[in-house]
Amino acid sequence: MKKLILCAALGAMVMAPAAFAEEHVIEMRNMGSDRQSMVFEPAYLEVEPGDTVTFVNAMGVHNAQTIDGMLPDGVEGFVGDMNSDISFTASEEGLYGIKCMPHYGMGMVALIKVGDGEAPNLEAAASVRHPGRARMRMADLLEQATAVPDVGS
Repeated sequence: MKKLILCAALGAMVMAPAAFAEEHVIEMRNMGSDRQSMVFEPAYLEVEPGDTVTFVNAMGVHNAQTIDGMLPDGVEGFVGDMNSDISFTASEEGLYGIKCMPHYGMGMVALIKVGDGEAPNLEAAASVRHPGRARMRMADLLEQATAVPDVGS
């Protein structure tokens, strides 16, 4: 009986992180709520390790794929098919840069921060060069990722 209880307790501890994992949705849109064209909405997201992020094609010819140089060490990138939803599980803490390949130069980028505190790959992610409007949008997203939260007085 003790072995059965011990096995159940160990199983619960192993499964506990998965039980608390959340699912997040980012829409791929031709027009955002702020009237900007070619956007991921939201473009910036903070999640915890183990959470799942799903990119949903709300309208248009879009995909979601990782940006070279904007992933934590050891994380394998992904490339979503055109006009298809794609999900990934955030396995490691750090910054995950995402682009829509056909609209990358138009600024269709997203940034996902996994974990609390400073991202371990912040310097590497910030050094990646982006084309056209993606440069300005990613700079704004990186600023959000490094902002210090207000602590009430």
